[in-house]
Amino acid sequence: MGQVTLYLDNETEDRMKTAAKAAGVSQSRWVSDLIRAKTATEWPAWVAEVVGSWSDLPSLEEIREGVPEDLPREPL
Repeated sequence: MGQVTLYLDNETEDRMKTAAKAAGVSQSRWVSDLIRAKTATEWPAWVAEVVGSWSDLPSLEEIREGVPEDLPREPL
């Protein structure tokens, strides 16, 4: 397991301590969880769970209705 030394200003350190305590985890665990969340390469599970939950969401065709054709792009 790696170790990292962080230098934080007093306000940031206080905020980290408060957040870790509120989450009921150690400061090390809180920072680790934050790094995992910020560097995740997949969507969280809750995103898949909400798919289709808005029954009144317009379809793609309805959203694009009345939008003019896009202009051609310049070649690369």
